[in-house]
Amino acid sequence: MGQDSRSFEALVAEGAAVPTEGWDFSWFEGRATEARPSWGYATSLAERLSRATAALDIQTGGGEVLGFALRRAAPKVPPLTVATEGWPPNVAKATAVLRPHGVAVVAAPEDAPLPFADGTFDLVGSRHPVRPHWAEIARVLEPGGTYFAQHVGPHSVFELVEYFLGPQPEEVRGGRHPDREGADAEAAGLEIVDLRAEALRMEFHDIAAVVHFLRKVVWMVPGFTVEAYEPQLRALHERIESEGPFVAHSTRHLFEARRPGA
Repeated sequence: MGQDSRSFEALVAEGAAVPTEGWDFSWFEGRATEARPSWGYATSLAERLSRATAALDIQTGGGEVLGFALRRAAPKVPPLTVATEGWPPNVAKATAVLRPHGVAVVAAPEDAPLPFADGTFDLVGSRHPVRPHWAEIARVLEPGGTYFAQHVGPHSVFELVEYFLGPQPEEVRGGRHPDREGADAEAAGLEIVDLRAEALRMEFHDIAAVVHFLRKVVWMVPGFTVEAYEPQLRALHERIESEGPFVAHSTRHLFEARRPGA
C-alpha cells in the first residue's frame, strides 16, 4: 500500500484545494520528492548578487528564490535590484516577499519586451523562465554583464506528461534543449560561459501531490482539471497504492552567458 491510504476522493480534494501562487514547494514535503541539481542555483546566485551593482530577476514567480539569494548575499546586495513577473497572483506575492529587500516588482508579460533601458544591469538572473528572450536579455545587460539562470530542460517530467497525454512528438519532447538555447543566446550576441545539464529523479507518493503539481505547473498538461482526467487519476492512485511512488525525472540546465565588452 502507498504511504497515504485515505480515499481517492479525499486526496484529490486536498490536492485541488491547495493555493498555487508562487514557487514555494514546501507543501510537497513528505508527499513528493525531487533531487536537486549539483550546482545549487540559489546559493550561486547569492554569490553573484554580492558582487553586482544592478540586478534583474526575470519571471521571478513569487519571489522566493530571489528573496533567499538576497538574504544569503546580505549585507552585500546590489544598490538596485528589480524583478519582473507576468502572472497577477504572483506579482502580488512577489511584491510582499521582495519589498522588505528593497526590490521593485514590475508586472510584465513574459512574452513582452523588458521595460528597461539598454545596458541597465550587470546581472540578469532567472529560475525556470518559460522562454528566454535572448535579444532582450542581451539588450538590458551592460557590456561585460552576465546572464545567470537555471532553465527547465527537454522532456522534463515527461513520464507524468505522457501518462496523461500519451506519447508526445519529438518536437515537443525535445523543446528547451540546452544546445539549441545556447545557439540562440550566441545569435543574440552573448558568449556562453557555462552550460551544463542534469536529469533529476522525482517521486510522487500520493495522488494529491500529482493533482497539486499539475495545477501549479500548468504547462505540463494544458487545461488539466480533476474532472477531465478523473479516470486517469483514479488509475494512477490505485497504481501508487499497490506499487509505490510514481517515478519521473526532471531536467535542468545551468546557463551562464556574458555580453561582450568592457
